[in-house]
Amino acid sequence: MRKYISLIAAVMLAVVFIAGCSNKNTNANDSQVSPAADNSDTAKDTQDKQDTGKTSGTEQGDGKLKVAASFYAMYDLAEKVGGDKVIVTDMVPAGIEPHDWEPAASDLANLEEADVFIYNGAGMEHWVDTVLDSLGNKKLIKVEASSGISLLEGDGKEETYDPHVWLNPEYAKEEMKSIRDAFVKADPDNEAYYNSNYDTYAAKFDELDKKYKESLTGLQNKDIIVAHEAFGYLCKAYGLNQVAIEGLSPDSEPDPAKMEEIIKFAKDNKVKVIFFEELVSPKVAETIANEVGVRTDVLNPLEGLSDEDIKNGADYISVMETNLNSLLKALQ
Repeated sequence: MRKYISLIAAVMLAVVFIAGCSNKNTNANDSQVSPAADNSDTAKDTQDKQDTGKTSGTEQGDGKLKVAASFYAMYDLAEKVGGDKVIVTDMVPAGIEPHDWEPAASDLANLEEADVFIYNGAGMEHWVDTVLDSLGNKKLIKVEASSGISLLEGDGKEETYDPHVWLNPEYAKEEMKSIRDAFVKADPDNEAYYNSNYDTYAAKFDELDKKYKESLTGLQNKDIIVAHEAFGYLCKAYGLNQVAIEGLSPDSEPDPAKMEEIIKFAKDNKVKVIFFEELVSPKVAETIANEVGVRTDVLNPLEGLSDEDIKNGADYISVMETNLNSLLKALQ
């Protein structure tokens, strides 16, 4: 309930935010801005860009499609297809776990100006229906990227379905196809360009899928212990079994009984590694690993990247290749 109250408040603030921007532009014609005030505005603009997430392309636009993506995986797929014809904004800032993130008034204002909004769906973005209902942007093309993909059932607690479809490269390719179709609809003059980009990266996703199949097929060990239940589609595609410390959302710590269950499973099945995620505290994974006498390692669900990952040029494919190497070390 608290989430929805804060989200409604953000919607109301967005109206004030947009009106305020309009008033500020009007007043700028009637008053002179001092150097001190100008520096303050520059600092505020810089902070606003940090608060609203990562943006590709140039700020001027130059006729490019303005695209908003609900979290990192959607951002990266959109960048791959859109190339230099789009400006993509990752709504969730770097280093933030997206499951409990909610858009601020400035995010809603950006959506009012966007041409395309890409979200995963399947319950990943709990805020999306409320936000879309509040928008007045009639030209906005909305892409529920997971639409049409066969979904796994949820954890029986809060989630009806498992939303983490993008961790199966074949499903990520399907999501990328939906994104391509939206870009073609919004910008038909560049249809050939979007199709070419899609074909290029679809082939890379096929190669990634082939690597996973060739590397993981035939392994005797199949069990992985993970921080939260994000890897169901990956495990189903490649014959693995995930045992999750938490459910589909990594927003709480397990009770003592659950901890004991995981520890017993790890010992009984000779699990070598307890996986955790960069954007979630490793404390619980480390506690279990210490009790079992094994090591921890990162398995990245691509819900978001750290500032360091982004600085180093990481993307969907490179992270998935790192994940594969981590899985092989844990299972061989």
